[in-house]
Amino acid sequence: MNARHLLPLLALIAAPLSHADSDRLMPARVPDAYKAECAACHTAYPPSLLPAESWQRIMGGLDHHYGTDASLDAATVKQLNGWLQAHAAQGGRRGVAPPNDRITESTWFVREHRGIDPAVWKLPSVKSAAQCAACHTGADQGDFDDDRIRIPAGVTPAQRRAFLD
Repeated sequence: MNARHLLPLLALIAAPLSHADSDRLMPARVPDAYKAECAACHTAYPPSLLPAESWQRIMGGLDHHYGTDASLDAATVKQLNGWLQAHAAQGGRRGVAPPNDRITESTWFVREHRGIDPAVWKLPSVKSAAQCAACHTGADQGDFDDDRIRIPAGVTPAQRRAFLD
């Protein structure tokens, strides 16, 4: 195979790799209500982190949203639910509803964070596993790249090792 045939082949191979995590990014247009309402208590998660069925249940139960009343007016619920459904995970590991529809209980989340000492989630600088931005500096854009992790205040040297693996 000569070089003029090799370049297009390499481009075909590299294109999917360069976009492998692009579905994790927050969609370009995020409703203001999603940023205001959801990010008030936790990271405004990219919709692709849960399947449509999980988002449907979450939006249908805002009056008892993980122990909190997060009720919204009907028009806002309809708008956000439609947006979440349109951008929800489809297939793959994020296409399976996690226990209790919690991102932090999904198989991939647990695997990615398996080395984190449970005490880290309780640090004042972290508060809970739902506070992705405590460690992931680009979480608000849906960027969870391991190369851009900030180690939160209060992490001990022994706990720090899990962040560096």
